[in-house]
Amino acid sequence: MTASISGFTFLRNGVKLGFPFEASVRSLLPLVDEFVIAVGAGEDATRERLLAIGDPKIRIIDTIWNERMAERGFVYAQQKMIAQYACTGDWAFYLEGDEVLHENELPAIRASVDRHHGDPEVEALVFDYLHFYGSPHWLAVSPAWYRRECRLIRNTIRSYAPDGQFWVVMDRHRQGRHPKAALARAHIYHYGHVRRTEYMQAKLDQVSKYWTTGAPKVHYGNIDAQALKPFEGTHPALMQAWLDSEAEQHFAPDPAHVLTRRERKHRWSMKLERALGLDLSHKHYRLVRPD
Repeated sequence: MTASISGFTFLRNGVKLGFPFEASVRSLLPLVDEFVIAVGAGEDATRERLLAIGDPKIRIIDTIWNERMAERGFVYAQQKMIAQYACTGDWAFYLEGDEVLHENELPAIRASVDRHHGDPEVEALVFDYLHFYGSPHWLAVSPAWYRRECRLIRNTIRSYAPDGQFWVVMDRHRQGRHPKAALARAHIYHYGHVRRTEYMQAKLDQVSKYWTTGAPKVHYGNIDAQALKPFEGTHPALMQAWLDSEAEQHFAPDPAHVLTRRERKHRWSMKLERALGLDLSHKHYRLVRPD
């Protein structure tokens, strides 16, 4: 029997904050049997634009965010789980509003689900990340950026999200763990850090309310040039219009930028990675099927 897949995400003010959420949703629709979206009450036409996609797979859950929840992104966890708990598929695919799948990789993802569905040891599938930074022509590659993350998880196990980004499996009394995973052999294209500066500032202003930190002033050039490399691939076809109109086009690291303590640490980490063949980025999974 073919495994069923539910897509899910949460959104609020996606238009106002410059998310390429329509391309994100459309990129996943061919792969899933349903797409559950928790849409928070906002100040723009996010809900209307989702409905305008016109796909019967889309199921919207209207929500109201807890504006008093400022504890390390837990409001994102709440919204993520509202959508996930409404999913009915064997597997649940979480895709954030600034993440997109490449049309050329959809068959590989489907094949990976089919290959691992009968193996109970595999609880999640891990994707390689392409974090675009500054403009669509650059990638952030230092260990400061998670290089792999779970985005597909079995919908038949006890899991929850502590802060929206990752999952914890709760199969032991009062004790959580990272999911056991296999590689999906596909990428997530992450465009959150190439949106126009005014969108990015608005997004950081919102995020800061839920992470108990102040929002910094956005200046993409304030980054270690050694943490970047040129992008030499192709973008998903669905992203082209957004990249042409909503993304920053001209970017270069500021030569006067003074490295932060964190950036100096990551420079040393990258040297160790090159010398020892390691990956020192943070991981929220335990790889049990590396092939």
